[in-house]
Amino acid sequence: MTGNTRDTHQTGSQERWRVFCALELTSSARTRLMEHINRLRQTVPNAAASWSREQNLHLTLKFLGELAPPGVRKLSDAAAAAVTKVSSFQISIEEPGVFPKRGKPRVLWLRVKDETGMLSKLQLRLKEACAREGFAREDRPFHPHLTLARLRKPQGAHTLAETHHQLIFEPVKAEIRELLVIRSELNRDGSKYTVISRHALAAQVDESV
Repeated sequence: MTGNTRDTHQTGSQERWRVFCALELTSSARTRLMEHINRLRQTVPNAAASWSREQNLHLTLKFLGELAPPGVRKLSDAAAAAVTKVSSFQISIEEPGVFPKRGKPRVLWLRVKDETGMLSKLQLRLKEACAREGFAREDRPFHPHLTLARLRKPQGAHTLAETHHQLIFEPVKAEIRELLVIRSELNRDGSKYTVISRHALAAQVDESV
């Protein structure tokens, strides 16, 4: 694989990994998100929710599901191709939201604003690179957001969703410098994420080349 990569050959041909591509947030942005999460937990302590941990906060660009080692290597190759001619950029995290818009709340999130257009460019390049590697193409519109919590039970769900909307979240900027390929392992304590490969964005790109 390309980049700083963990070897998947030793996993055995039968093992499959749940993997996805995501963008890592700066520590300052993660701190601000955790402050909002902690305010929500303190305000509605009885809500049954699975909260995102600080080390797991990230912006997902593409979820692939379970892949065998050869597929994981192809995904890392696609990520390496996607970052070419894409320079580092800033995103703005703001505006609380809830999925679904109607009915029982299930997910709390914050909208990501793509002021430079570079986020959409990177996501499109990743989608095209994955298609060239043989992965299914997704035609769903890209709506970037950061998941803060998944609500497991109705208890306190509506109150928590209303509080999420009412609490003031001041927009925070985050510098994006890398595209990551990540493995997700589910256990009783939540999801464990392991970075498989890192792919650095360019410091500056000459669009005339």
